[in-house]
Amino acid sequence: MLEGRTAVVYGGGGNVGGAMARAFARHGATVHLAGRTRETLRAVADDIAAAGGTAYADVVDALDERAVDAHTATVVERSGRLDVSVNVIGDGDVQGTPMAEMAVADYLRPIVTSVTAKFITARAAARVMVAQGSGLILYFGGSFDWSVARRFSVGGMGVTFDAVESMRKQLAAELGRRGVRVVTLRTSGLPETIPADFEGRDELVRTLAEQTLTGRLATLAEVGELAAFAASDRARLLTGTELDLSG
Repeated sequence: MLEGRTAVVYGGGGNVGGAMARAFARHGATVHLAGRTRETLRAVADDIAAAGGTAYADVVDALDERAVDAHTATVVERSGRLDVSVNVIGDGDVQGTPMAEMAVADYLRPIVTSVTAKFITARAAARVMVAQGSGLILYFGGSFDWSVARRFSVGGMGVTFDAVESMRKQLAAELGRRGVRVVTLRTSGLPETIPADFEGRDELVRTLAEQTLTGRLATLAEVGELAAFAASDRARLLTGTELDLSG
């Protein structure tokens, strides 16, 4: 589906970013992995290379405007174009503490981090994509299901998700007629990303699954495949919306 395409994945050494990167490469794209930890980026790049794909691993801070702009220029220099941009870096959110007991900094950190990083990386991608007349900026998260907050203290995560969705809608409205699509991939939670020692993990997974219509949650592999579909010409009219993998 993605032969000849170029994708950049910020947070490409993590669970979600790695799953998307592997799927992009499996479907033919050249993948540029960006993040702050060379070892994890290199591990994903090695997996992609071992499977016959092409991947680069670059240390980039997605909160650094100059670094992101310079890396975007490097991507275009290497591959000649930029077709897909995804930002799934960690937001530094604090969960498990009720709002009434939280420090202001802990509540605001994920909101500021996520909005800032996603604005910087989307802006860099949009400038290239508008010039070439095509491309996809892919977000991950979607509108927050506030029913979860009845049982679990989610800190600033819900506000973070909703703020990013507002950004996605604005970008889609501005960029649609210029050939650039902006889409969110949404799940109901990914058990594979929840640490084994997270307090209440089993209850959380059970609660998330029970709230779906299907009684099951998405896998990382399914996230990767849907992301690859979104990046392909098969989804050429899909923009300004959520791809719902929530069940």
